Amino acid sequence: MGITVRYREKRNRWVVTETYHGHRHQRSFAGDREGERQAREYAAKRQAELNEAAFQGEAMGRQPRRTFIEGLERWIDEYDVASQVKAIRPVAHYMGDRVLLGMDSVDKAREMARDLRQQGRAQSTINNHLQVVKRVLNLAYREWGWLDRPLGDKIRKKMPKNERHVYLTIEQVSQLLQAIPDQSIVEKRVIALAALTGLRQGELLALDPQNVQAGRILLRPDQTKSGKARVVPVPEDARAWLEDLPFATTYSRLRMVWEHARQAVGRPDLRFHDLRHSYASMLAQAGESMTTVRDLLGHSSLIVTSRYSHMFDAGLDDIGSRLPSLSAAFCDQTATKH
Repeated sequence: MGITVRYREKRNRWVVTETYHGHRHQRSFAGDREGERQAREYAAKRQAELNEAAFQGEAMGRQPRRTFIEGLERWIDEYDVASQVKAIRPVAHYMGDRVLLGMDSVDKAREMARDLRQQGRAQSTINNHLQVVKRVLNLAYREWGWLDRPLGDKIRKKMPKNERHVYLTIEQVSQLLQAIPDQSIVEKRVIALAALTGLRQGELLALDPQNVQAGRILLRPDQTKSGKARVVPVPEDARAWLEDLPFATTYSRLRMVWEHARQAVGRPDLRFHDLRHSYASMLAQAGESMTTVRDLLGHSSLIVTSRYSHMFDAGLDDIGSRLPSLSAAFCDQTATKH
């Protein structure tokens, strides 16, 4: 185990080489004085982290520090992560198998976000990548005892600017469903339930009979993106669709039916996730509060739900009209003075 810092003249770069458990990892910096300073600071930081890992694991008989990849693999083994596969793969590639689980993971996640931003990736995509790291860190602290302090909250996700939101009316959803032929009845039910429950595609396809109780869908922590349990009511006339779970379809089959339906109604711009936004819109129009929408959608906080805040403005005037009037008290005072 060791770390070296050297200047490579041909490349005009300062290179930090780390050898740990038979593996070698390198990181380069600019060839100027500032680059040298950064390289030596980085080397000192990594050496301190490796010394701490050796001390905790060997000198004190505690469990050795794990890598981020170890945490990621345990999460995949213990939870249903089908809805997050698209983000998990690039995150695993970026983090590599040398990044330790802890502040090293937090720093690497921030670096990943900066790189993705420089590549012009959408903020929503960056947030999905960061969520993977947050999830692993939270589990490592709360459930596995691999960390002695919470670190997931140190990773901040920015609110996407000009995020694309499409809200379908119930009539538009009906038109979409009518464009689906009867031979695709299973996919038709999944799409309808997405609009009536706000469940994500992965959450719907992962449902089993144990998820249904008393006309409600109960999602376990291992089935949700946030890692929190969620209860969602199902309209009475749609409950029969849940009698034969899991749904006898696949992601590819559902995608094909969805694409054909949106083309049939002349809306090739539609995304499956728009059904979730439409569900939020329907809840707001039905008079539900923002906290209720937060809980039904499974958002981590009202900050996330606030992207729908404009839909709740319509009810503000109605609230004002229902409050009692106090104008009579001022009229009495005016009359007394005169």
